[in-house]
Amino acid sequence: MKIAVLKESEAGERRVAASAETVKKFIALGAELAVEAGAGAGASIADADYEAAGARVGSRGDVLADADIILCVQGPDPASLAGAKPGALLVGALDPFGQKARIEAYAGAGLEALAMEWMPRITRAQSMDILSSQANLAGYKAVLDAAGEYGRGFPMMMTAAGTVAAARVFVMGVGVAGLQAIATARRLGAIVTATDVRSATKEQIESLGAKGVFVEAVAGIEGEGAGGYATEMSDEYRAAQAELVSSHIAKQDIVITTALIPGKPAPRLVSDAQIVSMRPGSVIVDLAVEQGGNVEGALAGEVVERHGVKIVGHRNVPSRLAADASALYSRNLYNFLSAFWDAEAKAPVLPDEDEIVRGIRLTRGGGIVHERLLG
Repeated sequence: MKIAVLKESEAGERRVAASAETVKKFIALGAELAVEAGAGAGASIADADYEAAGARVGSRGDVLADADIILCVQGPDPASLAGAKPGALLVGALDPFGQKARIEAYAGAGLEALAMEWMPRITRAQSMDILSSQANLAGYKAVLDAAGEYGRGFPMMMTAAGTVAAARVFVMGVGVAGLQAIATARRLGAIVTATDVRSATKEQIESLGAKGVFVEAVAGIEGEGAGGYATEMSDEYRAAQAELVSSHIAKQDIVITTALIPGKPAPRLVSDAQIVSMRPGSVIVDLAVEQGGNVEGALAGEVVERHGVKIVGHRNVPSRLAADASALYSRNLYNFLSAFWDAEAKAPVLPDEDEIVRGIRLTRGGGIVHERLLG
C-alpha cells in the first residue's frame, strides 16, 4: 500500500497533508510513504525530516506512480494527477460544491475522491473532523490579526499616567472558530460579547467568561441543522437580530464574524450602515470572506478601510499558522484512514454502508456517487 503526499500548488497554501509524525504512524501500519519534494517547506517540515521518518522523497511523477492513496490539503488540478492509477483514493478538502468540474475530472480519471470537509459530525468521527481542527486555529488567528490592526491595547491597564480601557470585542457566530476567538480575546484581557442564531450556544459563551447577546421572544428561528450547523433564519428573526446588533456593534472596538451555512453563501451580518456607526480605528475580521463574506465591503485577500474602520479579509487563515494547521490536519487524515485499516490487507477497507464513508465519498468506479452532488 503506497501513500503519496502531494506538494500544494494553490497560491498561499502553506499546509501539507502529512507530518513526520503521521508518516511514522502510516509506516507502522505497513504502508509505504512517498512525499513530493518540498511538500512540507511551507509548514517548516524539511524533506530530510520526512526521510528520517521513513518516507521516500521524489518528484510528482515518482510519488504518484502506483500510489494507492493520494493525500492533499486542497484538491489538486486534475491535470497534475497524470499517472495516478485508477482506483486510487484521493483524500483531502476537495470543495465539492465549488469545484464540481474537478470532481467530475477525478471521476473520469477513475479516482475515488473522499472530501474530508463533508465528514459527518458524529462522535466517532470527531478526531477526523478537518473543519473543526482548522477552524479552531482560524478563530485564534483572527483575534491576533485584529490585535495587529487595532491601534490600541486589549487589556485594561492602570498606569501612573492614567487608565487604558479594555478593548470591547464582539464575536458573531459561535461555532468552533467563534468559541476559540472568544477564549483568545478573553486571554488578552478584552471585554467580550458574542451572538449566534443557535440559543444553545449561550451557555458555551458564558462558560468562557463572555456575555451572550441574543434576540429574545421572537419566533421563527430554524435553529440547528444537521451536524450542529446553523440554518437560515426567518425574516422576522433576521430583522430583530439586525436591530439588536446595530445597537450593540456601535459600542464595539473589534468585531469578528465566523458565520457559515454549508453549501450556501455566507450570511450577511454586518451592513455598511453598521460599519458607519463604529468609531474610527475599530477593526472587523471576516472569517467567511472566501464564501461571500459576513461583512459588507469585505474583500477576500485584502485589508480595506471603510468609514475609518479596517475590515480584514485574509484568505485561508489556517494556512497562516501552517505548522500547527498541518500537524492537526495530517492527524485528521491519519485518524480516518487508520480507523478503516485492515491489518491483514495492510490497506483501508471502506464499507459502502458506513455512515462516514457515505458522507465523504464523492466518486467511485468512474462516476459521481454522492447524493448531494447528484440531486
